Order: sequence, then C-alpha cells, then structure tokens
Amino acid sequence: MAFRPRGRTPRDFSRRIEKARRKIKSEKPGASGSYQLIEKHVATAGDVVERTLNSLRHLGSQRFAVAPYYEHFDRWLMSLRSVVSEFQSSTAVDVDEQFAKESAQLLSNIELALKEKQLMEASYEESIRRINQNQLEARTALAQVEREYVTKANEIGGKKERVVKPAVTNIGKLREELNRVVRMRAGFLRGISKKAKAQREAEASQRLDSAKSELAKIEASLATDQQRLQGQYKKGKREILERIANHQREIENLEAASQIDDALDARCGACDALINAVNALLRRTEASLETTSPSS
Repeated sequence: MAFRPRGRTPRDFSRRIEKARRKIKSEKPGASGSYQLIEKHVATAGDVVERTLNSLRHLGSQRFAVAPYYEHFDRWLMSLRSVVSEFQSSTAVDVDEQFAKESAQLLSNIELALKEKQLMEASYEESIRRINQNQLEARTALAQVEREYVTKANEIGGKKERVVKPAVTNIGKLREELNRVVRMRAGFLRGISKKAKAQREAEASQRLDSAKSELAKIEASLATDQQRLQGQYKKGKREILERIANHQREIENLEAASQIDDALDARCGACDALINAVNALLRRTEASLETTSPSS
C-alpha cells in the first residue's frame, strides 16, 4: 500500500481563525439580523461628579516638597482650571449660572492668593541671594586681607634680612677693631704713644656706638612697621568677620520670620470650596427636578 503524505495546513490559517474570532467578539446581532459595533460607554452625571470630586480632593491635598514652591503653582492652577472646565463642559451635567459665577470667583481668588505667595517667595529668595552674595564678597575680602598681610610681613622680614644682618656684621668688625686697639701697648718703644692710642680707642669706640645706635634705630623702625601691620591686619580681619556674622544673622532672622510654604492651606481651601459648590449645584438640580416632575 503506497504511503500518502498528509496535507499541510496553510500558514495563515491560524491567523484567519483568530481574526474571525476577534471580529465575532466585536460585533453583536441587531434587530434586523445584521451585526453592529458595540456602543461606547457614555459617562453619566454621577460618573462626571465622582470624577470631578476625586480630582478636586487630590489637588487639594497635593504637596510640593521641593522649593522654590512657586514654580509649581502655575501647573497646579492649570490642572484645577482644567477640572472645572471639564465639569462645566460635560453634557451629562446641567451647570447653572450660579455655579459658573461661584467657580469663576473661587478660581480668581486662589489665583490671587498664589500670586501673592509667588511674589513673597521670590522676594525672600532675592533677599537670601543678596545676603549670600554679600557674605561671599566678605569672605573674598577676608582672603585678600590674609594675602596682603602675608605679603607685607614677608617684605618686612626681607628688609630685616637685608639691613639688619649687614649692620650686625659691621658691629662685629668694629668691636674686633676696638679690642685690637685696646690690646695695643703704648710707649716710647712701642711705636705709638699713649695719647695716640687713647685717641684711636675713642674713635673706634665711637664708631662702634654709632653702629649700635644705627642698628637700634633700624630694629625699632622694623618693629614699628610690624606692629602697625599686625594692628591693621587684626582690625581689618575683625571688621570683616563681624560683617560675615551679621550676614549669617540676617539669614537666620529671615528664615525664622519666613512664611514661605507650598500654599497647601490656600489650595486645600479653594478645592473644598469648589467641592461645596458642586454639591450645592447637585442639590439645586435635584430640587428643580422634584419641582418640575408630575405628582404621583
């Protein structure tokens, strides 16, 4: 008996079956026996109200954790206006003139409140920026005073090295000369008279005293310059440190007196007021329906 190979299933067979299933699910029989697409769900008044109230509650409790807070206000206010606008434009809800006026006034009020908060926070930031800039300039001035002091102190040290050291060396030589003259023996057979020796000794002593006096003047002048430099340095440093401390106190006082926050109370109050306005609209609508409906 000859072997017959089994017929192969077309490659797109499974795809055609799945496509047909999806088509059957997406259609339903009508009265005439033809198929129609399933109608899209239309939001009811209850759906619109519930969505609106949930959105208002969410916006009323939304926090802004990172400053500057005013950068979030415009986005938040835009979201609030969008919620109110979607509610008013819904065909499932009959919005009366009273609600339109109340919601417009509430939106205007919260916008003004947020604008005041924005100006307050911007002013606070500018004050902090200005104080920080002043503090930075003071610290720069302090560093400049430090550098100038070191430079001038090195100049005095260099001058002392250049002037005092040679004067000390010269005094040493004059002292040796005086000692040599003192050790000389005077007399008729010594080649120098006592009178000449006394004169030479007096001259050497005078030169030594003069050199010592000159060295003392130089050292006193350098000491005066050093004291004056230290006095100026300490005074300038103290004044700058006081400025830095004052700037720091300014920042602390600003932070203590600051009322900068994310305006949660104002935003929550506005959303609560809008929720009350929506609920009041629903009560008016229900009362109107009861009035116009025929009595049983």
